[in-house]
Amino acid sequence: MYDLQKANVWKRISAALFDAIILSIVAVGLALLFSLIFDYDGHLDRMNELGEQYKTEYGVQNELTPEEEAALTEEERAALKEKKDAADTAFGEDKEVKQLFDRLVNISLLIITFPIMIGYVVMEFVIPLILKNGQTLGKKIFGVAVMRIDGVKLPSVLLFIRTVLGKCTVGTMLPVYGIYIITMIAFDVMNGSYIWLSIIMIALPLMAQMILFIATRNHTPLHDLLAQTVAVDMASQMIFDSPEAMLEYKKRIHAEDAEKRER
Repeated sequence: MYDLQKANVWKRISAALFDAIILSIVAVGLALLFSLIFDYDGHLDRMNELGEQYKTEYGVQNELTPEEEAALTEEERAALKEKKDAADTAFGEDKEVKQLFDRLVNISLLIITFPIMIGYVVMEFVIPLILKNGQTLGKKIFGVAVMRIDGVKLPSVLLFIRTVLGKCTVGTMLPVYGIYIITMIAFDVMNGSYIWLSIIMIALPLMAQMILFIATRNHTPLHDLLAQTVAVDMASQMIFDSPEAMLEYKKRIHAEDAEKRER
């Protein structure tokens, strides 16, 4: 009869690590390309240039060495602090600075989001459509396939759900955005009260993956649960083109068994 030939856990982990390395290379390359296209460095350089202009205008010296700072009198330190505060206030109220800052935030979000999404679509959706049986490059190398839990080939809709919703959105982008929020809080761009949101965004998907891997019989990750798919051993697993084809196979095997028993 038809049996489920689950892929070895270490094969699945090895394939996932290989795919993660390739996807990271693709995402970083795309991020650099997006940075060049949208001139992230140019905007940042202009913002720094304006900062230096305000420092010069308000007579703020460059960073002092510890020895130079220690040599200042209390009056000199107070005067220097007053100049810095005035320069920072003027810098923060500058309309061009505000526009540049908004652009940098938007560009950084774009650089974070789209390279990762494109990487997932190419590596985890387009390539499996080409290689068939839900196989990525890593799965192809380590002999792992992906099918529906009922033994039927993975349709493109479920593959898309598995990739974009499961792996990309929930499994990757939520933690990435959580880290982004922490970075914005560290640079005083966002309110510190958002720290709990970032912790939830990072911890929840990771905890869900760990619990599912430990608690489920097939060590089912979140993306397989969402798409109702399973990773199987390509060499020994029969994957059917349709439910009808699987039913016909079962009928034939049942008939053959019945015939053997009659003999």
